[in-house]
Amino acid sequence: MSFVWADALGPLLHREDLDPEVLSQAMETILAGDATDAQIAALAVLLRAKGETPEEIAALVGTMLRFTTPVDLDPEGADGVMVDTCGTGGDRSHTYNVSTLAALVVAGAGVKVAKHGNRAASSACGSADLLEELGVTLDLGPDGVSRCVREAGIGFFFAPRYHPALRFAAAPRRELGIPTTFNFLGPLANPARVKRQVVGVSDPAMANRIVRGLAELGAKHAMVFFGHDGLDELTTTDVATVHQYRDGEHTTFLLDPTEFGVARSTRDQLVGGDPAHNADMSRRVLAGESGAVRDIVVLNAAAALVVADLVTDIPGGLVVAAASIDSGAAATALSRLVSISNEVAAGESA
Repeated sequence: MSFVWADALGPLLHREDLDPEVLSQAMETILAGDATDAQIAALAVLLRAKGETPEEIAALVGTMLRFTTPVDLDPEGADGVMVDTCGTGGDRSHTYNVSTLAALVVAGAGVKVAKHGNRAASSACGSADLLEELGVTLDLGPDGVSRCVREAGIGFFFAPRYHPALRFAAAPRRELGIPTTFNFLGPLANPARVKRQVVGVSDPAMANRIVRGLAELGAKHAMVFFGHDGLDELTTTDVATVHQYRDGEHTTFLLDPTEFGVARSTRDQLVGGDPAHNADMSRRVLAGESGAVRDIVVLNAAAALVVADLVTDIPGGLVVAAASIDSGAAATALSRLVSISNEVAAGESA
């Protein structure tokens, strides 16, 4: 029996929350390729206009994960503690790829990272674009990425490879030309099913909903934050609001990095460019160059180290993240990721 779209669209027209099961069925219909562009667009716009509840977010992401390419990794189990660092994008600030370089710093500190990302959407350089420019082979299958995580300490899940069913929503999303629910689902649907995430958002209203959605999905420790300057990062130009979930407890706090000795920066100091420009900046930071880019990368890596429970607080994370760079460990994590991903790709194409 086919899904009755009025069961979802009718309540949304009246700004009523949906039963998670109804929303899950709608998403399943989309991902199976059985929804029209009009139905997809209507759901995306009406849900965004109403405002997604944590339960609705969990239903959407949970359904996405059922359609995700399976990955043989065991976060919190045989493969140990594993984190993801990502932003939902959409701040249109064209800043440097903070979460991507922070992921390398975290890996250098000894925490495994299952990095999930894509090419640029609202900027000149996305996480995939940057890593490719740095020499990483992107389009690896599950066994290849799992090997990268285990041997390099970091692997990259290229979103189109692991969420192929999202292609059915691509046309209506593109034609709408406005942010919808789909914009933040990808960062939450990590193929490795990590239980620890740091997520930056550009829409303040979404931060608390997303962290509670992650809790619904079984997260152990998560931070979702937004900069008061509009960045989807822990920013160094202003304070940030952080929503944290850890083992059943929700907390919210303001984070001012200057309280921990991090210098205040300007937005202009954080603006990136094309992949070649950002890759050059990455190499300089990993080589130990000081400045605003290093500062914001270390700050965001510190948050991920807290979420990994390697350290207990941001000041402790700042020390460990800085040491990851200054010891050369973060640069080594990148070189190993490049080497192993290329080796895997050669084997897959043989």
